[in-house]
Amino acid sequence: MELGVNVDHVATLRQARRTYEPDPVSAAALAVLGGADGITVHLREDRRHIQDRDLEILKQTVFVKLNLELACNQDVLAIACRLRPDQATLVPERREEVTTEGGLDVVRFREQVSRAVTLLRDASIPVSLFLDPDMEAVEVAAEIGAAAVELHTGQYAHARGAAREIELRKLQTAARRILDLGMALHAGHGLNYQNVFSIASIPGMRELNIGHAIISRAVLVGLERAVREMKSAIQG
Repeated sequence: MELGVNVDHVATLRQARRTYEPDPVSAAALAVLGGADGITVHLREDRRHIQDRDLEILKQTVFVKLNLELACNQDVLAIACRLRPDQATLVPERREEVTTEGGLDVVRFREQVSRAVTLLRDASIPVSLFLDPDMEAVEVAAEIGAAAVELHTGQYAHARGAAREIELRKLQTAARRILDLGMALHAGHGLNYQNVFSIASIPGMRELNIGHAIISRAVLVGLERAVREMKSAIQG
């Protein structure tokens, strides 16, 4: 089980003052010292947190898996193809959203997503698609050549009581189909120290990408310890 630590929120704090600290590159190094198996960053069209400079330096310095989240935007796709991260995860993006609000609508935007997948694959970059646990979307992901699907766990994370169990079953069902279709199984969004174990326990789960909970914990205890504690929570 791999843990990808998303350091976007370190950059968010920096950009609040338009200064040079805290540095997400330094945060990535500390996360790796704490046991992170990968570093995840989202290079948004509006550059609200991670900047091009951050990605350039991370590519040069991160020796674990570098996972770049991006929309199907030609400018950002071109940057990805030039820098060649270890993985590209295609996500939906709206400028007015606070954070990613749901999975990529790969059914509606099949042609656009398919072109992006082909472009990235031609640059030898494995592609993951960030999807809701929707069976039709999973099928399309396989058809257009995605190497992995990252299941959007937001509905599960925000649900309570019996509703959470229903959302967990949806994720489990989608996970089985992802694996049956030969794609790698990832998950992320809204996961924290209290709810992560059920997702980590889904058979075949290979990678979890977690940011907000870890960075929030790091404010109180430091990033290395926060990452170690998440690794422990995943193991149960």
